[in-house]
Amino acid sequence: MRKRRWRAVLVLRKFLTCAICVITMTALLSVHVQVFSSSRAPDLPDPYKLPTTTTQQLDVNKYSRLGIEQEQSWSREQTPPHLSKPPLPSHKLDGARGNLDSKLWKPPANRDYWPCVEPGPNYTSPGESEGYLLVHTNGGLNQMRAGICDMVAVARIINATLVVPELDKRSFWQDTSNFSDVFDEDHFINALASDVKVIKRLPKEMSSVSKIVKHFRSWSGMDYYEGEIASMWEDYQVIRAAKSDSRLANNNLPPDIQKLRCRACYQALRFAPRIEEMGKMLVERMRLYGPYIALHLRYEKDMLAFSGCTHGLSSAEADELKKIREETAYWKVKQIDSREQRSKGYCPLIPKEVAMFLTALGYPSNTPIYIAAGEIYGGDSHMVDLQSRYPILMSKEKLASAEELEPFTNHASQMAALDYIVSIESDVFIPSYSGNMARAVEGHRRFLGHRKTISPDRKQLVRLFDKIERGKLKEGESLSKNIIEIHKRRQGSPRRRKGPISGTKGMDRFRSEEAFYVNPLPDCLCQRHSPNLNISLVIK
Repeated sequence: MRKRRWRAVLVLRKFLTCAICVITMTALLSVHVQVFSSSRAPDLPDPYKLPTTTTQQLDVNKYSRLGIEQEQSWSREQTPPHLSKPPLPSHKLDGARGNLDSKLWKPPANRDYWPCVEPGPNYTSPGESEGYLLVHTNGGLNQMRAGICDMVAVARIINATLVVPELDKRSFWQDTSNFSDVFDEDHFINALASDVKVIKRLPKEMSSVSKIVKHFRSWSGMDYYEGEIASMWEDYQVIRAAKSDSRLANNNLPPDIQKLRCRACYQALRFAPRIEEMGKMLVERMRLYGPYIALHLRYEKDMLAFSGCTHGLSSAEADELKKIREETAYWKVKQIDSREQRSKGYCPLIPKEVAMFLTALGYPSNTPIYIAAGEIYGGDSHMVDLQSRYPILMSKEKLASAEELEPFTNHASQMAALDYIVSIESDVFIPSYSGNMARAVEGHRRFLGHRKTISPDRKQLVRLFDKIERGKLKEGESLSKNIIEIHKRRQGSPRRRKGPISGTKGMDRFRSEEAFYVNPLPDCLCQRHSPNLNISLVIK
């Protein structure tokens, strides 16, 4: 009996032990499942919420936002269906992403310079107009942009009503775009209301009044416009400016006129909404690849024909470009020594040289690069060296579908505007040649906080690259150190605009100056601690 009772106690003890274990395990499992079922981001205040998609992490505040429907559509579509290749996996972009805070991507110190473009205390609204100023702009997009802004200032100086300028439709590009196709016309008029009266078209009653077509003198100052040009109001009610490029001096103008030029360029002259929306979309898609370089690769047919630069081209290609130059009536210089041009640094870097330059600076092969350019002369045959070193070469044609680009295709100014936006928003901007777009983008990036802009010293680079070609120098650490040292002070840091080259006279003196829109300092950028600081931040 005692043994049976003892066995019963043992069985009961085991049963209770098992029951306790089961209960404990059930409780633990229940807690574990509950933890995982509720493991989501807590409801935090808006500033602390984590992004739910990759695109929400993008820095896209500089340009006007797309509609809600478009934004939601894009956030759902991580890889656009039209891309030939999807963005590389994040681990393959570690080289580019990991260098975000390194010297490769870090912008120069802006030394507390900020936009200061508001007029002075004695500045008044425009008075009664003396007459109408018509403007025929000339050149490509960025040449026209600068000319339009100068004509705003000229209209203020001569007290004219400015008729919305006419864009150049007769240049090499044969673009039929009107002002409102490229720029936000209503915003332009409204933004300048306190400075200049701007109207969309000349009133009908003015069609029969006396007019004069005038070629304004290049790089002219206040005396010329207040004297010779303003005196024309005595005989004419309408003055038509035959050209708009470089008609206003870079320096020695009243502060309020200089600030007005900046307000016109960086505040009033916005691109048309559909261009800004498309540009913003391209920036978003480019940022999926990580921090990127915008490379303004001036290697289009018109550029090479105009400059006479034929290095790296076949004899047949060189002959084709020469023929274009000879047959283009408004290009005055016909006979050009290509070798001499290149040795002086007057030629754009060719794609192969750009590749060597980027490598020497230290940018890894997985660096995303946006090609801001028109059609590259010779196509893929001239891009092989650059493509082999930097395979993530993108362009608007690769980032957007043909259907998305269709409204802008066949309009050179509108396509150039898209490149302009992506270039302004890039982490680093590098032009292969200092043309109109390169200068305009550099100046705009300075105005927006001295964003990193590397300006290649083509004259010195060509000497080094020619040594490599002759076998007297090899790529490697020595070349890299040399090129990095050459470009230490060519990265867009704050400095005053350069004046004329010593010893130059006449028009050559003005021509040797740094253009106003390349560097708006000191006129439109002030240090924060300056006693006369009048900060006007412009955020697009």
